[in-house]
Amino acid sequence: MATNHEDAAVELHEEFSERVPNKHHDVAGGFIQEPDDAASLSAEKADLETGHPTADGGEPSAHERATLRRVGESLPASAFLIAFVELTERFTYYGAQGLFQNYISHDKHGADGAPGLGMGHQAATGLNLFFQWFCYVTPILGAIVSDQYLGKYKTILIFCAVYWVGLVFLWVTSLPSVRDVAGLPGYIVAIIIIGFGTGGIKSNIAPLIADQYQRRRMALRTEPTGERVIIDPAITYQRIYMIFYWCINIGALSLMATPFMELYKGFWTAFLMCFCMFNLGIFVLVIRRKSYIIRPPQGSIITDALKAVGMMIVGRSTDAPKNAWRIAHGKSSVPWDDHFVDELKRALRACKVFLFYPIFWVCYGQFSSNFVTQAEQMQGHGMPNDFMQNFDSLSILVFTPILDRVLYPVLRKCGIELRPIARITIGFWLAALCLAYAAIVQHLIYSAGPCYSFPRDPDNCAAAVGPDGKIVSNNVHIAVQTPAYVFIGLAEIFISVTGLEYAYTKAPPTMKSFVQSIYLFTNAFGSAISEGLVPVSKNPKFVWMYTGVSVSSAIAGCVCYALFRHYDAQEEDMYDLDRDEPELEIGNEAQALQAAKEKRADGQ
Repeated sequence: MATNHEDAAVELHEEFSERVPNKHHDVAGGFIQEPDDAASLSAEKADLETGHPTADGGEPSAHERATLRRVGESLPASAFLIAFVELTERFTYYGAQGLFQNYISHDKHGADGAPGLGMGHQAATGLNLFFQWFCYVTPILGAIVSDQYLGKYKTILIFCAVYWVGLVFLWVTSLPSVRDVAGLPGYIVAIIIIGFGTGGIKSNIAPLIADQYQRRRMALRTEPTGERVIIDPAITYQRIYMIFYWCINIGALSLMATPFMELYKGFWTAFLMCFCMFNLGIFVLVIRRKSYIIRPPQGSIITDALKAVGMMIVGRSTDAPKNAWRIAHGKSSVPWDDHFVDELKRALRACKVFLFYPIFWVCYGQFSSNFVTQAEQMQGHGMPNDFMQNFDSLSILVFTPILDRVLYPVLRKCGIELRPIARITIGFWLAALCLAYAAIVQHLIYSAGPCYSFPRDPDNCAAAVGPDGKIVSNNVHIAVQTPAYVFIGLAEIFISVTGLEYAYTKAPPTMKSFVQSIYLFTNAFGSAISEGLVPVSKNPKFVWMYTGVSVSSAIAGCVCYALFRHYDAQEEDMYDLDRDEPELEIGNEAQALQAAKEKRADGQ
């Protein structure tokens, strides 16, 4: 038994290393299991002798797993309904939040665009980052309510109502007749209420969409061409979250409309449109409530998990919460089974991977704050500076289907599987490339007139004020910023989508929302780090700020890969923990509750 933290780590590594005895590095990352030639030949010989290979729908043999191509399945209709609800929520969130930088910083009298709250760039960045931070702290509350008390669907409904109230505050206090008096306090109240609402939705809607897919084991299928393939749930979950993220970014295209509404009609019109779209999502969520597979709450499950983690720490062993270990050490028994502890250990491994995510979120957070300011420092030629954010979403919409339908299948045919840790590492490196490019663009801005290192700053550059009394930008075309958004979009596909997938597939079935909230909480840490960068988020320091963040992301990717690449070899073993979970039916919450009770009773 492990007697200290180092022994526990060795014990944990050996536990899985034993399951992958023949392993080597692959170009996709981590270890892959090298096919056991003797075992494969034995299985092949058995198939040939009996003349009965595994029938369609059956679980593949070891030989079939090693030789047949793996594919995903189509998504159930209920998954697309949930994706649409998320689309409307993200339409609302991005359509409004994308304007906050300008809404807070713009002059009250419209000297630099649509009239805003007149608080300046640094105040805008600080408040914007606070809002992003708060939106990723509150998912923990939503997860606790869901996993212990109400379940995902009911929790989403309640937090939708909270979100709705916040949107009303935002819209009403942005009206020209009340903005000068109520604009700032109304904005602060609104972002706090919206933060609670979106947080409660975030931690539940991502696991709810994956709950709609119920296959637990691999199965064989014969394609119309006669090719035999393996249906792999892991590939389907990857596809689910790629489609989910694709829908998120369709919603994010609200930024193609709201900046023009801001520019020509004022902020209040854009906030009103977001409010109307949100109501459409609530309508679909309610009207199709009988179409969803709903997993019921499990009472004290989070409390049990925290107790088990405490036992691991006190006992200095990851097996300390198991009854066999406790009996051997003269400890009292526990109400859960060993399977629950194994699931919890798997979730803790995922949480270790998430420790590096705050660095990525610092990179990601730039596109809705400092990148907006950077775009404003260039010649827009009629393009609103906050419109450029749409190229992030557009790149995701273009490259997601290319990766899902072209690149990944081609790599699988070549025997290369881009497993989660490899994809996460690529995401870090792409984020580093994005920030490096942003530093180059900022250098170009500082090298161009009329104000060089102090663009749009009348206090340091008299030429910043044009003949018509309006602020003018440096002579760099806004289009040069486009590749930065493309790079961050590609990074999101690799790292953010994989994070959603990893949080769901590594969490115990009864703690999906809670582990998802832990993943989302890493974004809050990223926003907190970004808050620390606010003092250097100003001219003429932007170049070095972008460079520092870029280097940090590149290093984070390298360290993450070095520490966790062996997890890629353990994917199938970790998926096998869920193989005996009961398959639930649409709209049958009673069945789900009974199945959960029976499982817990068996464990006791």
